[in-house]
Amino acid sequence: MTLDIHGIKIPDSQLAREITEVVRDTASPLLFHHSSRVFYFAALAGQKRGLKFDAELLYCGCMFHDMGLTHQHSSACERFEVDGANAARDFLCGHGIAQQDIDTVWTAIALHTTPGIPEHMHPVVALVTAGVEMDVLGLTHGQYSTTEREAIVSAHPRGEHFKEDIIQAFYDGIRHKPQTTFGNVKADVLADKDPAFKPGNFCAVIRGSKWAS
Repeated sequence: MTLDIHGIKIPDSQLAREITEVVRDTASPLLFHHSSRVFYFAALAGQKRGLKFDAELLYCGCMFHDMGLTHQHSSACERFEVDGANAARDFLCGHGIAQQDIDTVWTAIALHTTPGIPEHMHPVVALVTAGVEMDVLGLTHGQYSTTEREAIVSAHPRGEHFKEDIIQAFYDGIRHKPQTTFGNVKADVLADKDPAFKPGNFCAVIRGSKWAS
């Protein structure tokens, strides 16, 4: 039975069912349940913020956001975010979705690891990142009630060692193309010029998040 929390649920449509099937058949259980939780956290964030969004497009963005970490969709030279965005684009193109909507989903996935930008963009773009930041980093943990969090995790378990498992999944998905990890150049400039500067660490934030596992 599909989880329904405050009216938030997976869209009851053929497109959504096919998205679920494709991701379940391609991604590991870890990534499938993570992506499903991302959708619920993202949609709830949209509801709390009073944003209007297309639930099918949001579902596609959330479910495909880590497909670039899978063997089937990992390229030799593109960032994994781009690989996932391309996978979603190809899927949506095959279902007659409007190009503008495809571009929105592509952008949402491509930018989901680039903080500080998606929040100023289209609701689908902003909310995919919001869902990821909640489930992986716990950045907005306090904005969701215990009941909401427990309902989502009950439907899509995190697993006893989720934090280490998700870090390992990232490593496994990108270790063959380290050149694609070049990131925020501003941090490099500060590190070069300011001896006191200490850049943030993604893995440290995951391990230090309020999530128990």
